[in-house]
Amino acid sequence: MMQSINFQIIAADRQTQARVGRLHTPHGMIDTPVFMPVGTAGSVKTLDNRDLDQLGVQLVLANTYHLYLRPGHEVVRDLGGLHGFTNRPRPFLTDSGGFQIFSLSALRKITEEGVRFASHINGSRHLLTPELSVQIQEALGADIIMAFDECIPYPATHEYVRQSTERTIRWTERCVAAKRRNDQALFGIVQGGMHEDLRTWSVQQTTALDLPGYAIGGLSVGESKEQMMRMAAFTTELLPVGRPRYVMGVGHPEDILQMVAMGVDMFDCVMPTRNARTGTLYTSGGRVNIRNARHKADPSPLDSECSCYTCQTHSRAYLRHLFLAGEPTVLRLLTLHNLTYYFALLDGARQAIAIGRYFDYYSAFRNRLETVQ
Repeated sequence: MMQSINFQIIAADRQTQARVGRLHTPHGMIDTPVFMPVGTAGSVKTLDNRDLDQLGVQLVLANTYHLYLRPGHEVVRDLGGLHGFTNRPRPFLTDSGGFQIFSLSALRKITEEGVRFASHINGSRHLLTPELSVQIQEALGADIIMAFDECIPYPATHEYVRQSTERTIRWTERCVAAKRRNDQALFGIVQGGMHEDLRTWSVQQTTALDLPGYAIGGLSVGESKEQMMRMAAFTTELLPVGRPRYVMGVGHPEDILQMVAMGVDMFDCVMPTRNARTGTLYTSGGRVNIRNARHKADPSPLDSECSCYTCQTHSRAYLRHLFLAGEPTVLRLLTLHNLTYYFALLDGARQAIAIGRYFDYYSAFRNRLETVQ
């Protein structure tokens, strides 16, 4: 298959499977391991492109399902795809729409053909097929697009997971056949639930398609932390070393760093931005709820070790005041902080891997986390 991206591993840790890579795309280079903020409607909530550039955001995830329903993929296509529509000439990744339909279980029906669902906006009826998912994503013009899959719920019987995983492979093959643009990279998604035999089969079938990258789906869907980590480690070990590995929807900082040690390269989650909008912040001293009364007269920043604009400019007291007063500007300030925390965490990870000291970096983070909890 013609490759529209190029992935290079430039450093590897001595004691773990962690690696630093460079992912070259038509719209720029991405340093891995990377965290991509979620831009559901083509925009990271509360931020603009200047904010993203100042944060050093290299890759944004946009949502196929939502953009299909509003404003419509043809509108985005006719206005230059996501890059022209958003006026952001940097890499985008689009999901397939499968997870959003998974989350709308009361409004959809899965068949071999695809998924019939009712719009959460106006109740209109739609059929999303692998072919249409690819067509939408090609119209959106992301650098990396995802194969259409079913995100399997937990718990589920072995038989249900088997049937779903086999269908996802057939859907992936249909996505490959439907793909027309050579300037986009189609990633396959490994499913299989919490079953090692099905995960193994899914990896074998998906990698046989020789795709430019692979994602691990069906994690963080209700299983225990131990189950999630066991399955992530098991599946990552089976994936090709020379292709980017992407764990979908995992967002706790400690989980990301543990998966980096397994050799995972790409992450996305709404957690840092959504938590910011509800007043929950990540700091070097542990999580902070800005609504708490103890911050009412606190002149200190959210995190004295943070270099973000929010921490360099405003006190906890002022941020709490803005939040309780319902001032919209505070949502931007808190989002800037949380994303800065995530990016600094992965910047540190890449630096530690480059000198072969990732185990020490990760251990220090875990020790500090246990101290502040």
